[in-house]
Amino acid sequence: MSYINESIIYNIYPLGFCGAPKENDGKLEYRLDKIYDCIEHMKKMSVNVLVFNPVFESSRHGYDTIDYRKIDCRLGDNNSFKKICNTLHDNGIKIILDGVFNHVGRDFFAFKDVQQNLYNSKYCGWFQNLNFGDRSPKGDPFWYEGWAGHYDLVKLNLHNDEVVNYLLDSAKFWIDEFDIDGLRLDAADCIDIEFFKKLRNICKSKKPDFWLYGEITHGDYNRWANNETLDSVTNYECYKGIYSSHNDHNYFEIAHSLNRQFANGGIYQNIYTFNFVDNHDVNRVASILKDKNHLYNVYSLMYTMPGVPSIYYGSEFGIKGKRSWHSDYELRPCLDLNNVPNADYALFEHIVKLGKIRLALEALKYGRFENVNIMNEKLVYKRWTDNQTVFVAFNLTNHDEKIGFNTGCNAKLTDVMNNNEVIDVNGYYEISMKPYSTRILVVNDGSFKIDFSETTKSIKDVKEPKINHNSSEVPSVITPLSEVHLGKYRHFKGGEYEVTGFAEHSETGEKLVIYKSLINFDDVWARPYEMFIEVVEHNGKKVLRFTPID
Repeated sequence: MSYINESIIYNIYPLGFCGAPKENDGKLEYRLDKIYDCIEHMKKMSVNVLVFNPVFESSRHGYDTIDYRKIDCRLGDNNSFKKICNTLHDNGIKIILDGVFNHVGRDFFAFKDVQQNLYNSKYCGWFQNLNFGDRSPKGDPFWYEGWAGHYDLVKLNLHNDEVVNYLLDSAKFWIDEFDIDGLRLDAADCIDIEFFKKLRNICKSKKPDFWLYGEITHGDYNRWANNETLDSVTNYECYKGIYSSHNDHNYFEIAHSLNRQFANGGIYQNIYTFNFVDNHDVNRVASILKDKNHLYNVYSLMYTMPGVPSIYYGSEFGIKGKRSWHSDYELRPCLDLNNVPNADYALFEHIVKLGKIRLALEALKYGRFENVNIMNEKLVYKRWTDNQTVFVAFNLTNHDEKIGFNTGCNAKLTDVMNNNEVIDVNGYYEISMKPYSTRILVVNDGSFKIDFSETTKSIKDVKEPKINHNSSEVPSVITPLSEVHLGKYRHFKGGEYEVTGFAEHSETGEKLVIYKSLINFDDVWARPYEMFIEVVEHNGKKVLRFTPID
């Protein structure tokens, strides 16, 4: 078994999380150092794996790579990231990076060489369907294949040995330099299977428990995840089933997917799937659910089903976010995880408890799966190993309910979700359920319980107070505003203004902040949202461009 069976994953999108400029401005800023302030938060949730979406130099959003072997200057540099990785490892947190191997940006060195030297470039064979008989939509005197029709993303030719070797050498570089523990493979359904075989051999020769999982949105997961290619895939089928079954008050939907995938005879019994309820590409689950009371059962289900659970940063507080036709910006906000506006702390504590429960129960980490009782608004399933049996029961209604099921034993059930309550059972039993609730019931002799008195382990050097970034002084890290609200703000040059609303640019879809002067009310301006919240340099110090006025 891989370390992943013993894991709870946290996933951040660094460029958004750190409030980096949308366009790479070429300025070195150690924004990702804010991760030091998040370690205690992650450990409280029992997180022991951190997935970073793209961290390597890119032109804009991280998936348009410029340099696979250089940390994006908007986040820091290779030395600063190496120190981050060392500190995470010291705190028992493994590191998975985003491997964007399907495409690169137009500023990638090999593509720039083609632009300059045309058919004389030695890199012409590096790109999919490159030909000089047509012009690209970007005005180049040649045509090339853009991923999914996006010509800012130049598709690589993974049948070219030079490309394959370059990418494999990059993966080896990340392991050697940063000691990473796994890779997320972006757009895995578009990548040649033979490439994954080579990648697996390279990575596991360096680290036998190195974990590879692919972004797969549809199709047969066995094609990509098996003993020759990847270890796992993103479980989009259950992602949809989890929120949809709650919205439609129809637990048959998710029960069908779980049975199809994981029960005896299920098609994915040998895949430890990457489970999630939102990520940087899809709407936040708090924005999808019709009844926010269902958030608790949603996370209970994800933490108790087969596979590894993952939390997308900020969603542990129930924050919202929806993608628009033009932008994913709302899905990837800048957040101070120790001060999230309008945070649902009850949900956070629920997730903290789920993390403790999952890591304490063998049956949830390694157990087999079986549906026990399925009803539209109630569900019971069983997870078990040779050593432990756990029943998980759900009530998604807004009132008290009872649900019966065959326990198959004369013993006691300890509800570790609800104060370690002990229940005597003998075969069939009807259990009482509170509204919108989950019960996690461990079969035992009455002595079993989980201690929730401490939710964190000891923390080793969470912060590095003196970090040498090849300079005598550490750049100060000021966290950009996480969100703009209606109200009064002070500009860093002293002027005072009132935010009166928001708008969307009619051509680009960019979000704008509308604000007026508090001195001359006839002066009204619109400024890009990202610019409004950013940190600027003033008199040699890092300050907020606009600071809220109480």
